[in-house]
Parts: sequence; structure tokens; C-alpha cells
Amino acid sequence: MEQVLFRHNRPGRVVTFKEYCDEGGFNALRKAISEMTPNEVQQAVIDSGLRGRGGAGFSTGRKWSFVPRDLPGPRWLICNCDEMEPGTYKDRVLLEHNPYSLIEGVTLACYALGVRHAFIFIRRGYEKAANNLAQGLIEAKEAGLLGKRILASEFSVDIDLHLSAGRYICGEETALINALEGKRPNPRSKPPFPATKGLWGGPTVVNNVETLANVPAIIAKGPGWFKGLARNAEGAGMKLFCVSGAVKNRVCVELPTGTTLREIIDGPCGGMKPGTKFKACIPGGASTQFLTPEHLDVPMDYDTVAKVGSRLGSGAIIVFEEGCCLVAATLNLITFFARESCGWCTPCREGLPFVKEVLTRIEAGAGEERDIEILREHVKYLNYTFCALAPGAMAPLDGLLRHFEAELREHIVQRKCPFK
Repeated sequence: MEQVLFRHNRPGRVVTFKEYCDEGGFNALRKAISEMTPNEVQQAVIDSGLRGRGGAGFSTGRKWSFVPRDLPGPRWLICNCDEMEPGTYKDRVLLEHNPYSLIEGVTLACYALGVRHAFIFIRRGYEKAANNLAQGLIEAKEAGLLGKRILASEFSVDIDLHLSAGRYICGEETALINALEGKRPNPRSKPPFPATKGLWGGPTVVNNVETLANVPAIIAKGPGWFKGLARNAEGAGMKLFCVSGAVKNRVCVELPTGTTLREIIDGPCGGMKPGTKFKACIPGGASTQFLTPEHLDVPMDYDTVAKVGSRLGSGAIIVFEEGCCLVAATLNLITFFARESCGWCTPCREGLPFVKEVLTRIEAGAGEERDIEILREHVKYLNYTFCALAPGAMAPLDGLLRHFEAELREHIVQRKCPFK
């Protein structure tokens, strides 16, 4: 199977700058600067079908196209490596083995967008990944692949590494922009959107690590090649899946978009833990709805997963076995989201702790029948918030109510958790 992001990986260590270059690294940058206009690079990314790998799944090239070409002043690119979604660790694994694909991808995106200064916003706890990036940026600059007049062209760009304080809200792009400006990381009102007024008032694009790391392969081998890597017509390219929970092997793997959930679990994960059966999973990080055994043969691509009532999100699959209490699991997730709310808007600030309180009561055996309807109402009400944090927090609760309402009711009728 052809690899895109993991093809340079070395067992147990980071790939060196020389090894990356010997295997074709930075050839895409050379091709773009010598043979392509910025608009042609952008169009190639649009044609490839690459979608945001951080969770939203929006077309990457089309997001770039929203940046006006005629606005005066500087424009900015920010790579989001704050990766705080529970169950998600793909960007860390990628950067601990290979920082150069991201550096090349950021540089190509800057070329396409007319950006002269970019930032990589990385979670402070990712020390190894940050050290790899810092060393990689030095090496790229010494080789003339960053800085002024890259490869003797008129194109210049600098990339700064910024270690964040590490809060989940910084995954929201406008909160991230505020954090980078040294402000409290609250989300901003939209419009204006970052594409026209973002960092320090200039046009800004925020992309995920995995998203940008795919760009060099698209430019080097063509958008048609990239699109054709997917297993189905709805997908494009390869996808990193990081799997945790009740599987035999907890892994981060690169597979074609459209690979089924069953193939992921039975293949690189080696199946379920011995003696356990699949009950449910969260397919795309903590802010996605549960999938059940009837969904095991669903192709893991953005549109198909959405059609069955969940999201591919970040591709972080958390697997739960029969006998696991999904009320307790959902409570655990809601507790995280309630803690990570920035408190900027009332529904999120007040609603998430209240949902946590109701679930705590049910799990402790003190729930009432009317609590189920209260939870259902909050799934609806908490979709009307300032940013996507609270709606994302409601996703596992929505899945619990949709697929496992009987389990909630068992807790209430039996006046205890039936799994203890």
C-alpha cells in the first residue's frame, strides 16, 4: 500500500533532513517555484479533493481561495498543532517521526497564498515534536528552502514555532488567533472571517498539521494521483487513523480514505481485545457521535460517515466493548468539555456543567425519567452557541440518546449503573 505521510518514517527515530531530501523531499517546493504559479498550486489542491484533516473536513483549496488577492498589508498562515481532542494523537505521531513534510507543506501553502510569515502553533506538551520542528526549520533555512529568496527565486517566507499554553478552545481558529496575539483565547464573532480579517487584522488561513503535510505529495505527483488513492469515489487521498480503547493493538496508521471501520479494527488493530466484542465507537475524536455494530462496514470518509449520523472528524477512533457503560463514557467526555469551555457564551458556560450534573445523577442511580428529555433538549439548545465547542460536546450525548437510550433508562429504572 502506497504511503504519503508515513513513507519517510524510520522505526524508533525521526527521519533526518538528508534522508527526507534523498527520498524526494522538497522536490514539490522546487517544482512549484520553478514551474507553477501560486494560483496553479492552489488549483491543484482544490482538484485533489484534499479536505481539512483537523475535524471540519472543509475543502482545503477552497478555504485558501477565500483570501482576497487585492487587500494591502501582510497576510498570514497558521498551522494548528494544538491537538487537544481526547483520543487524537495523529499529528504528534507524524511530527515525532517526520517534521519535514509539514515544513514543506507550510512553505507551499505560503507560496500559493502570497504569505511571507507563517506560524506553527503547537501544544506545549509536545516537546519531542516541537524539538523536531525547531531543528527542521533551522536545517531548511540553512539549505535555502526557507527565509529570503528561496531557491534563488523572488519568494521569501519565514516560519515561527509558537508553543501554546494548551487549551482545547485553541482548536477553534479565531480563539487560536487571539491566543497567538497574546489575548485571552475566546472565539471571535464571524463575520468578518479570518480569510479577510484574522491575525493582527490581516487575511489569515488556519490549517491542520495533517492537512498541510499532504500538500507536497499533491504538488509532486498531481491531484489526480492523490484523489485516486482513496478506496471510494467520495474520498480523496490517505487518512491518518489513531485508534484507542478496547482493541488488541492501539495504533496510528495511514490508510486510504474510504477504508471501512471493520477493516481498520480487524487489520492494523489486530481485532478486539481477547474475550471482548465490539459495542460502539467514536469515529472522529471526542466531539463525534457513536457508531454501532451496524456501522462496521461504513467507509470512513467524510460524506459517508456524515450520512450515518456522525463525523469523520480527526479520524481518532475510540472503541468500546460490550460490558462498557456508555453513560459513564459520555459523562467522562462531557466532564472534559465542561472544563475546557472558555466561558464566553452562556449556553456553553452554563449548559455543559448542567449536562454533566444530570449525567452524574443518572450514573449514580439517582436519575429520573424526565432527565432523558432534559438531555435531549440540551442536545438541541447547545447547538446555538458562539463557537463549535458546545455542539461538538453534544455529539456523543446525541449518539448516546439515539443508539443507547435503553441503557440510560436501565440506569434510571434499576437505580444504579447496570455495568458495575
